[in-house]
Amino acid sequence: MADTAIAPVAETATTATPSSTGRPASSYGTHDPSKPPVKQQIVCFTFYKVMPEWRRLPAEEKAAHKQAFVDVLERWNKPGEFLSITYSTTGTRGDVDMCVWSIGYAVDELNKMRSELLATPLGGYLTTPHNFLAMTRRSQYQIDRDDESEGESRGAVRPGGQKYIFIYPFWKTRPWYRLPAEERHRLMKEHIRIGLLYPRVKINTTYSFGIDDQEFVVAFETNFPEDFLHLVEALRDTEISLYTLKDFPIFTCVRLKPAEALDRLG
Repeated sequence: MADTAIAPVAETATTATPSSTGRPASSYGTHDPSKPPVKQQIVCFTFYKVMPEWRRLPAEEKAAHKQAFVDVLERWNKPGEFLSITYSTTGTRGDVDMCVWSIGYAVDELNKMRSELLATPLGGYLTTPHNFLAMTRRSQYQIDRDDESEGESRGAVRPGGQKYIFIYPFWKTRPWYRLPAEERHRLMKEHIRIGLLYPRVKINTTYSFGIDDQEFVVAFETNFPEDFLHLVEALRDTEISLYTLKDFPIFTCVRLKPAEALDRLG
């Protein structure tokens, strides 16, 4: 799906000031001094695969393993400080079985939490085929949406209660970053128009420049998978899709409480 160009959906360019090189100066990271600064969050999507040997263990032993894993997740859920949401990918991906989406404010905390998960008995039977690390940041683009998925609030991810989430890493081509602000704005207008046709799809855009391999991690929450499918198809025809370098692998995930997600491991 590399030609779909589902960049951060529906963004509008702000005015940029030319730099000394003649290129537009980036407005990334700028802050309105009339508003309090937004504290950036650390965001991590970790995908686990359970080893076949674990499924052959006695049911009582597996139940104890699951409970120890749940205990760590619950202990680390601290309102306003650290949050983890669990998803099942059983049947939607062959290389992973579940996802833990964590949102916090420190890399060290994320490191400790994941370490505690892997130290559980179940952790000894898990591999991590994919892991995407990112941060929130105020974007130089913004749109008018009621779901708080864009604008100044971009500095803080606010997950919704939707049943499904579609997650993937994203890279733009280098020529995109050389375009003048006016040209980016022109290309984004169509992108914005199409994105706004699907209000039941909530976007969470996070940034990975320098801290992981990809440039962005995007996560689309919705209760209607068909809306996301139609959105992706519609975006294939946009001119901006020419500036997509890579936008896969894609993970279709079902949101479940931790115990339910673990039960679907087998």
